[in-house]
Amino acid sequence: MRIISGEHKGRRINPPAVFSARPTTDFAREALFNILVNRIDFENTDVLDLFSGTGSISYEFASRGARSVHLVEKDIKHFSFIRKMITDLKFERIKPFHGDVRLFLKICKSDFDIIFADPPYDLEWLEMIPELVISSGLLKEDGFFILEHPRDLSFSSNKYFFEHRNYGSVNFSFFRLNKEV
Repeated sequence: MRIISGEHKGRRINPPAVFSARPTTDFAREALFNILVNRIDFENTDVLDLFSGTGSISYEFASRGARSVHLVEKDIKHFSFIRKMITDLKFERIKPFHGDVRLFLKICKSDFDIIFADPPYDLEWLEMIPELVISSGLLKEDGFFILEHPRDLSFSSNKYFFEHRNYGSVNFSFFRLNKEV
């Protein structure tokens, strides 16, 4: 796994072999960021990364100069690895939170231009995530939410859905409060 672009372009991220997270593939992450580079100004973007796993999405945003990146990871081994990487890479704009995503969505007082979630594909409440994120009030009016999910799920009937992208076994669904933006 590597950082695709920005200040730390090409930097390899090597989580321990016993890691249980399923990181977004380099191919899918590069494709996602190729979409984003045409839609946002990274330096004026506040990001929330839910179910952070290895932290690869957060590192990519931080490497590209995001104004702030908050990440949430529940697994203590994953969280410890993420904190070590933040220190090693000197990512001062990444704020890690150890805990449950649902609780974080209830207590967080910040708002975000982009919220990204890559939950475990077998998470029982995965289909509820778009509604939980949108109803949390954490998404800025012109921001959007990106959900990585398995191919057998479709969110096209969700009233906030506006786009779907597929990269091999990786699927991204995009949601926004105002589809006219």
